[in-house]
Amino acid sequence: MPTIGENLARIRRALPLTQEQLAENAGISVETIRKLERNERTSARMETLHRIARALHVPTTALIGDASSAAARAEPTQRPLALLELRRVLMPARGLAGHRPAGPQPDQPPTLDAVRAELRRVDQTYHRNDYAATITALPGLLTAARTAAGEADDTHREQAYALVARAHHLTGNLLIQLRAGDLAYAALTAALDAAERSGDQVISATVLQGMTWLLLRQGRLREAEDVAVSAADAIEPRFSRARPDDLAAWGWLLMSAAAAAARDNRPDDASTMIDSAAAAAVRIGERHPDGAHLMMVSGFDRQRVEMQRVETAAVAGEPGRVLELAGDVRGGTAVTSSWHRHLLDVAWAHAEMGQHADATEVLSGIKRSAPAWLRQQRYARDIVETIARPRRRAMSTELTELASLVGAEA
Repeated sequence: MPTIGENLARIRRALPLTQEQLAENAGISVETIRKLERNERTSARMETLHRIARALHVPTTALIGDASSAAARAEPTQRPLALLELRRVLMPARGLAGHRPAGPQPDQPPTLDAVRAELRRVDQTYHRNDYAATITALPGLLTAARTAAGEADDTHREQAYALVARAHHLTGNLLIQLRAGDLAYAALTAALDAAERSGDQVISATVLQGMTWLLLRQGRLREAEDVAVSAADAIEPRFSRARPDDLAAWGWLLMSAAAAAARDNRPDDASTMIDSAAAAAVRIGERHPDGAHLMMVSGFDRQRVEMQRVETAAVAGEPGRVLELAGDVRGGTAVTSSWHRHLLDVAWAHAEMGQHADATEVLSGIKRSAPAWLRQQRYARDIVETIARPRRRAMSTELTELASLVGAEA
């Protein structure tokens, strides 16, 4: 799908108009036109697009294109266009008597194997922190999964709805990262509905873990804890015969509840929940979840539990304790985003103790491996501002680049 800038350049050249002429006719700066056409910006305010469209004598919708990179780069003008296609799928327009505008329909229903393969591909793209590509791929994945579920026979219906749930859960996780909270709630609600239709307890529990993450982001601490604890109580496994899948799903819920309790200034309750999660991780040992659940509950192990202890110490404002605990944590088996989140706690602790060079080094390491992920983290912005605030000399190039990436005031 072409970007806004590509659509703009094609229409402008066909008239023909120079960039300067178009800028003058639209009443906007020529620099805006240039940045759009060079894809330095892949979104713009609707008012700006409307002015350009008037000057080009075309409908505004003729300019709208792929703005996924705008969301991935957290451009200030990226909403609402950056997530337009996802909004169409998750929140379709409705009219009288349930009327919905017709959308593109596949020539034939996708097979469950095809949906499963595409889900695996998009999940890998997400975990590589390629948010722009993930945003672009998700609308098609969601549509395919829903279509396959609608066409599935009785034998395969539960499998189909499990795929619908997993696709919507992945979508919700991405939207939380992008801080599109209301849209994430729509995705996770749809995921939970589909999970219940699948009859798969592990998938339902994992979707609820995503919901608690969203509630935490919204400051709804008690609700987040209640959702996680209630679900954990409902699925609590018998350790003597529990599968790794069940233990991991239960452990993730307990760690979500612990994160909420820590932020509610109840570190002792958080510690108790983490201890229980640690027991589940020990019981899993070297075993792995089965293939059907691997994407949903992967990454839960003893190292991940210890990262949660580090996070709890950071939330409690104990930088020395953070560095003490972090010394025993290794990231070899951790999901990449979890490891990077742990490193932010380490960077915070260094910054709080005045070890600014160490904090900058940790942040720069994250920047090198996951710049798209780091750009979305307000926590990183706060740490950079803490480092930069007391400086009396000009910032280093390294720190300046970090401040620019995360939008810090320095």
